[in-house]
Amino acid sequence: MSEHSESVDHEGRASHRRGRAEHGGPPGRRPGGPGLRGRPPGTTRAPALPTTAYVTLAGADWLASASPYPGSMHALWAERPTAPSVLPCGAVFDVINAPVLFGRRMADRLWSAGPGSGPVAVHRGRLLIFAAPGTAQRLPALLAWEEWAAAVPPLLCHGGGDAVTVPALHPRPHTPGAAAEDDPAASGASRWLVAPDVRAPWLPGPDILLWACVGAARSTLAADREGARTHRESAAQPLDTTATRG
Repeated sequence: MSEHSESVDHEGRASHRRGRAEHGGPPGRRPGGPGLRGRPPGTTRAPALPTTAYVTLAGADWLASASPYPGSMHALWAERPTAPSVLPCGAVFDVINAPVLFGRRMADRLWSAGPGSGPVAVHRGRLLIFAAPGTAQRLPALLAWEEWAAAVPPLLCHGGGDAVTVPALHPRPHTPGAAAEDDPAASGASRWLVAPDVRAPWLPGPDILLWACVGAARSTLAADREGARTHRESAAQPLDTTATRG
């Protein structure tokens, strides 16, 4: 696991970023977050979604604990640190799998107005939000009672009995001429947005993710309405024919 030693120095800084959140966040606000008190003077919003691309040694321990054979996972990662792997859900974490644009709205809302998030990854055009065990079963039931449920795109909720592909511990360096799917910056690449960095990361539960879903649905609908209004106003503008008159 010597390939990962360079990431350990970032553990404290990345962990500190996870605690930042606004007062008045959603139910189940992450305990211990410093809120507004930890921000520079004049700051009125929580920081944007942090991007932590490298899994630390502690984060690798946490991921491996989801496997029935943690030692084998560590051996695999030591041999192939830039290859994705498959891990079971249900015991250590569940995963909420959303279309990438909607999922990014959820993640941004969690960090801009809520308690933050645990690990977040992108895989094949979908956003994977790691959640507390049991969330995959509870979230669909909560959404069924929510008036905004029709505005939420289909979510894949992975819990007990399911497995997910997680990105490599370290992104593969991009080389000129490489195929787009091999580029970690490509939209379809498998990569971490918020990589695991501690042995026991805080994970959002169903109530918090329901709040994030509703907020993302509202913002999506508002953006669609604004776009439609702008289009109608543009279409209603009279055609200027002064330039064509003799």
